[in-house]
Amino acid sequence: MGVALITPFKSDMSIDFEALERLVNYQLDNGADFLCILATTGETPCLTRSEKDEITRVVKSVVKGRVPLLKYCGGNNTRAVIEEMKSSDWEGIDGILSICPYYNKPSQEGLYQHFKAIAQVSPLPIVLYNVPGRTGINMKPETTCRIARDFPNVVAVKEASGSLEQVDEIIKNKPDNFEVISGDDALTFSMIASGAAGVISVIGNALPKAFSRMIRLEFRGEYEPARKIHHSFTELYSLLFVDGNPAGVKALLNDMGFIENELRLPLVPTRIATKQKMSEILRTLNI
Repeated sequence: MGVALITPFKSDMSIDFEALERLVNYQLDNGADFLCILATTGETPCLTRSEKDEITRVVKSVVKGRVPLLKYCGGNNTRAVIEEMKSSDWEGIDGILSICPYYNKPSQEGLYQHFKAIAQVSPLPIVLYNVPGRTGINMKPETTCRIARDFPNVVAVKEASGSLEQVDEIIKNKPDNFEVISGDDALTFSMIASGAAGVISVIGNALPKAFSRMIRLEFRGEYEPARKIHHSFTELYSLLFVDGNPAGVKALLNDMGFIENELRLPLVPTRIATKQKMSEILRTLNI
């Protein structure tokens, strides 16, 4: 289980680095196999370059090589992504998460050419990120597999299309050195049953021990206890995203005493009614 790490803020909207350190240690102590930093869940579009650099430094200093780190580098301007890859310091980072271009909605050939250009200059293995709900474009299975076959340093896709049929098509046709990773907590149980290698999780920020246990049970073939954990989270899966991500998981972490319930605009905290429902579920889970 990988965790898509949030960025905690103080009430003055500065980054709460003490809370960040606590949260990273909490992940490592409770089953996280790797961390994904500075992606969508981390509110990266609302961070400055210097803030991103400092978050990277702090996370690396806490992790100290105990688990791999996946860092986001992507966008809808191919030349700008390439320049960022070339100019960034990748020491202590193990892989790069790169999203499908958003807003300008390229064709499937455009997606292929975008990732081809990135793969040819990337200093690290690349994990593709397909999330049509955010980008407005779906990378089709044949495009994903074409990229995987042509560029060995593209090692996985974080698949968040919401389509189990699409997941099956990728798994059926991918090369052996390429993995499918769930990008949707609610579908992780089903995706792993279909052959996915794991998840980059949002709920894992708050409940890493239980969620990682579900995944490990499933990999061991113990589907019934894994299914029970999955079903215990069913309502929480939807509540976490009903008011936008990471508003839901930040509200949950606030209830658990880890962070202040702050987001940078244009994101706002989850509604009180949603927060109350999640608090009630958290009490029943007894976690």
